[in-house]
Amino acid sequence: MAWRMPSETAPHDRTWMAFPVEGVTLGDTDALREEGYRAWTDVALAVAEFEPVTMVVDPSETARARRLLGGAVEIVEAPLDEFWIRDFGPTFVVDADRPGALGAVDWVFNGWGSPDWANAALSNEIAGIVAALVGAERIPSLLVNEGGGIHVDGEGTVLATDTVQLGAERNPFATRERVEAEFARTLGTTRTVWLPAASPATTTASARRATSTSSPRSPRPVACCCTTSGMRGIPTTRSPATSSTCCRTRRMPRAAPSRSCAFPPRRRSATRTASSTGATSTTSSSTAA
Repeated sequence: MAWRMPSETAPHDRTWMAFPVEGVTLGDTDALREEGYRAWTDVALAVAEFEPVTMVVDPSETARARRLLGGAVEIVEAPLDEFWIRDFGPTFVVDADRPGALGAVDWVFNGWGSPDWANAALSNEIAGIVAALVGAERIPSLLVNEGGGIHVDGEGTVLATDTVQLGAERNPFATRERVEAEFARTLGTTRTVWLPAASPATTTASARRATSTSSPRSPRPVACCCTTSGMRGIPTTRSPATSSTCCRTRRMPRAAPSRSCAFPPRRRSATRTASSTGATSTTSSSTAA
């Protein structure tokens, strides 16, 4: 068996979301909370026009969810303490040797680096719950990670960050070699591009907890040449999440250096695949209701 995480741009059959639940991340005023409920509702209803959407809802929010979502979105009740399912939900993977097989990587979620305000115990169980509901094979991992802390091209390359997988708030004893081996086992990747921590911003706890959500994305076979300082004579665009500078894009060979973001040409698969995107988690499982 060889699991592989497809690109976010790969076709999928269903989108999974989690409905907001009251807490720090939803906001501390009625206006902020209502804004959050409305934003999640608008996204769910928009996606539901094109594909099925399943919303994980904490029992305390079921009545509100049914009122706002109506019958357009399937509701599944499960205890929640957070609602950013991209980070704590399963990372769906497929197996080319077993057409139709669906895997669900279950990372350890600790609330984005265990800040004092975070609650993660309930959300940490959601990946296993979703995997069981869709009939996916659960793939447990001891790596503290979030779905928003990685980005893959579906052809063997994964973007990771020093602030997440190697951060003391998540994996104080991890090394690049051990993390890359875990990615190979769970995601099927063969190349890991490490985005360095921002400086001096990483002196703050919030910056150290930053994920790769704001890192470069590329659906095409190009590479972003990254360096920790500007290159004279070459226009640069600085990434707000890291100290790396994207100096230029160019086609790269498959055997690219580990510090270059190599994205080989994407091949269209005859089978539908799974990925995760934004505040949602998407799956190809035909068994999902």
